[in-house]
This record gives sequence, C-alpha cells and structure tokens, in this order.
Amino acid sequence: MPDREVDFYRETWVRYLGYANEVGESFRAMVPLRVVQASYALATGYVLADTADKSWKMIKKDGRPKKVLIETGDALIWQTLASVIIPGYAINRICHHSQLYFKKHYRRFPILAINLMTVGVGLISIPFIVHPIDNGVTILMDLTYRRWFK
Repeated sequence: MPDREVDFYRETWVRYLGYANEVGESFRAMVPLRVVQASYALATGYVLADTADKSWKMIKKDGRPKKVLIETGDALIWQTLASVIIPGYAINRICHHSQLYFKKHYRRFPILAINLMTVGVGLISIPFIVHPIDNGVTILMDLTYRRWFK
C-alpha cells in the first residue's frame, strides 16, 4: 500500500487557521472591529496559502497552464466558500440572533454577561457547522465548477 502524502493545509493543525474568522465573528460583540477584520485577514491568508500549495502541486504534476488554472480556481473557490464566506456569515447570524434573544429575555443581566453568552454560543456553534458546510460546498463544486471544467 503506497504512502499517501498528508495535505499540510487540510489535514494538520494548519486547517484551524481557516476558522480564524469564525472565532473573530464569535467575539464581535466584545472586541474592536479591527480584531474581527484581522481574523478575516488570517483566514484569507490561509485560503491563499492553500491555493498556492495546490497550484504548485499541479505545476509539478502536470504543468499545463489550463490544468494549473483549473486546479487553482477549484482550491480558491472551495476554500473561500467553505472557510471564509459561508461559515463567517453563519456565525455572524448565529451570534446576532443569540444576542437579540439574550437582550430580550435576560434584561436584568449586565451587558457583559449577555456578550459573554453570545461569544459562547458562537464558539460552541463552530464545530457543528464546519462539516455540513464543507460537505455542502463540495457538493456545490461537484455540481458546478468541477462539472464544467474537469
């Protein structure tokens, strides 16, 4: 059985950098906007690094410009949707609506407690949304981009 190469960006601790923006969104109620923006910059850096890695591997494997561009586009679109756009929006909405709920139903709680509960809901939500989003984006890519270009 041949040894399979471990994908550094998708199968090691580095994958968690792609979740930086979800953590930033979870803390949005308690930190300056710049911190949330920095979390998106970190997640976007992860996406670009993984895309560059996949592109370089395709250059070494095949080298034809069309193949390299298709692989680059696949990695960039998949990672952008699965690591940044969809989960960032999901956690943003989960936290927003959680905070509205807490403010309405826990009026006597100090705002710090409400904000901490909102952060907790956001952080707890992350593990539950990751795999369904990854699987959904894979299906979307299989039905669209990969069908059109591969």
